[in-house]
Amino acid sequence: MQWKATAIAGALAAATLMAAPTAGAKEFSWAFQGNLQSLDPHGLFETFTIGFHGNLYEPLIGYDDKMNVVPMLAESFTQTDANTWRAKLRAGVKFHSGNDLTTDDFIFSWKRALTEGSDMKVPARKIKEIKKIDDLTFDIITSNPNPILPRSLLILYVMDKEWSVAHKTEAATNLKGGEEGNFANLNANGTGPFMVTEHAAGVKTVLKRFDGYWRNIASNVTKATFTPISQDATRVAALLSGELDMVYPVPVQDWQRLTDAPGVQPLAGPEARTIFLGFDQVRDELLYSDVKGKNPFKDVRVREAFAHAINVEAIKKKVMRDASFPTGLMVAPQIGGFVPEMNTHWAYDTDKAKKLLAAAGYPNGFSLTMDCPNDRYVNDEKICQAAAAMLARVGVKVKVLAQTKSKYFGKVLSQNNYDTSFYLLGWTPGTMDAHQAIEPLMACRTKEKGRGLFNLGGYCNERIYALAPMIESETDQAKRAAMIREVFKIHQDEVGHIPLHQQPLSWGVSDRVTVNQRPDNVLDLRYVVVK
Repeated sequence: MQWKATAIAGALAAATLMAAPTAGAKEFSWAFQGNLQSLDPHGLFETFTIGFHGNLYEPLIGYDDKMNVVPMLAESFTQTDANTWRAKLRAGVKFHSGNDLTTDDFIFSWKRALTEGSDMKVPARKIKEIKKIDDLTFDIITSNPNPILPRSLLILYVMDKEWSVAHKTEAATNLKGGEEGNFANLNANGTGPFMVTEHAAGVKTVLKRFDGYWRNIASNVTKATFTPISQDATRVAALLSGELDMVYPVPVQDWQRLTDAPGVQPLAGPEARTIFLGFDQVRDELLYSDVKGKNPFKDVRVREAFAHAINVEAIKKKVMRDASFPTGLMVAPQIGGFVPEMNTHWAYDTDKAKKLLAAAGYPNGFSLTMDCPNDRYVNDEKICQAAAAMLARVGVKVKVLAQTKSKYFGKVLSQNNYDTSFYLLGWTPGTMDAHQAIEPLMACRTKEKGRGLFNLGGYCNERIYALAPMIESETDQAKRAAMIREVFKIHQDEVGHIPLHQQPLSWGVSDRVTVNQRPDNVLDLRYVVVK
């Protein structure tokens, strides 16, 4: 069968008809609160990084401005049997190096995404085997039927094999190892509409339009400069002064300020990202706690006590200025599989929390350290501080260790053996489907099968583990929805994590530009137009 043939054909026609860029140099400058710590497209599974890389590298299939799934490097993607998809690459696509895109480049990229330092094992492991037909055609073989495979490959970017081998960057960057030793960490060579001319991590990254890009795009930008600015006030001031054309996130308390100021405006809306708390449920003794000889979080009563101690409505009102959307699920309403009637958080009840702690053997509470980024999510450190204050009311003393996202992710991810006892994390399924929250976040961690890669605390229920691949391969939508609901019910009953809210999209934009604000909080330069 041809996967969404009509939608893909229509999108391809629309892409071909997009206006060519306006003559003359058009420069665009923007800032994000966090650093772009690597240019390696297989190095970090994190939305900002993946989104930025999407301007340099491309997948077989991608998103358009409405987040419809459309052809990118593959002009066709056809399911030939239950476990086989045939991809036909576009002829004439060039890498920034000038090399031609071929089947060998995709096969190389797939294998590279499976190397030890790669954070892209989740999509790469969906593929069992690739059979080369010719230089532009290949078959992707899966172990089981996988009707959502195209969505799973949206973030598997294609690298130039010849360039990678020449620069000895056949393996992906390992964040724990730092920037040295991997050429792809500091240099880029994709097929995307922009190419890197300057990159200094933590300082700025400069892009220029790639004249050899394979299609016309809406954007007229010829040069784009990204600057990481961690301080909220500095970011907003740079926008108001005209130094920058766009900044994000903008603190929700500054929305009115941008509304009132001439020449700028806030862009806001619900993001498809869930912010949640997680706990180490694997180790027999927590790494960072005064409880010795056992792990409190292995007791569901302790996890439930934490859930009842967190007042999500207070966080919404006091920290998020009424701009967040409290939740009881690990996925947002925009995600396929969302169950509205289950989207209820645990009741805020400190008395119940204290009783649960006492019943679990902690009548006086205990102390522990909480890992938290301070430049990744909207008001992330403030959320952690608020949660710590709430837990203090039930006797749990929390020390918040807030760090820049590069240090935070380098500490808590698999490359550093999940070095955390209690943490805050945010997640947007790149496929916009619940399975990409269930498999990486809620399924038991199994390195050999690639499940639970971002299940930092190691929550494990064997039924969820069994359901994850079934959900992936099920073609009957009613049966699939029932299995997703079952996963959510088990996860809520066991308090596998504590979902807090969906954060708001919060951008500030100059009137001299138009941008496309996607619900996954990605800036796609293909749609930026400078007036």
